[in-house]
Amino acid sequence: MSDAAAESHSHFDPLVHLNQPDHPDAVAEARARAGRAVRDIGHALVGHHAPVELLDRLAAQLDALAAELEPGERRVRTMGGDSPEWGNDPADGEIMTTYDERPVSGRSSPWGLDLVIRRDGEEVTAEVTLRAAHEGAPGRSHGGVVAALFDDIYGFVLAIRKQPAFTGELTVRYEAGVPIGVPMVARVRLESHEGRKLFMTGELTADGQVLARSRATFITIPEYRLA
Repeated sequence: MSDAAAESHSHFDPLVHLNQPDHPDAVAEARARAGRAVRDIGHALVGHHAPVELLDRLAAQLDALAAELEPGERRVRTMGGDSPEWGNDPADGEIMTTYDERPVSGRSSPWGLDLVIRRDGEEVTAEVTLRAAHEGAPGRSHGGVVAALFDDIYGFVLAIRKQPAFTGELTVRYEAGVPIGVPMVARVRLESHEGRKLFMTGELTADGQVLARSRATFITIPEYRLA
């Protein structure tokens, strides 16, 4: 598979900012609050019974708010410059952040997982408690949610290495059911590298039990490019 083909269907993980949100201003804070509210609405809708009148009112209000948002100027995520801005290295135990709209870990993402991500030496950990809208089988997470979790936090290993790369391959082995409403920790690391290939591994655990294991291959980008 060519580099161009791989990049067309894989996510691309340059420009992970460390130590602070990407836009530390009032607008960014408001967007983060709105993102959290949208996530809470989703989990409340999926996780609770509600009368038809309330559901109809919810739909009407959300439709009205969407209609207000749509005419606004289109936002385009830019990275700026000819090379990624990696920021300062986080200390061990320090929380790592990324751009606010990052789908899985961004604080403004309407479908984020509300992760708390930290550096632990050369590894990365993510604290997570999955909620109602993440459910697949009763009481268990949808497998794709777990895969997305791993795919996202591997990107923070790239940040520690200051190496832009994109996902070439990702596999997950489910050792046990991944529960809803239970605190868990995902831990990932760089296992080895060969040429442009970075080989990552990780585990998702709860109370010491391994629930899922993951392996991934990321393809490095030798010369940072925006297109």
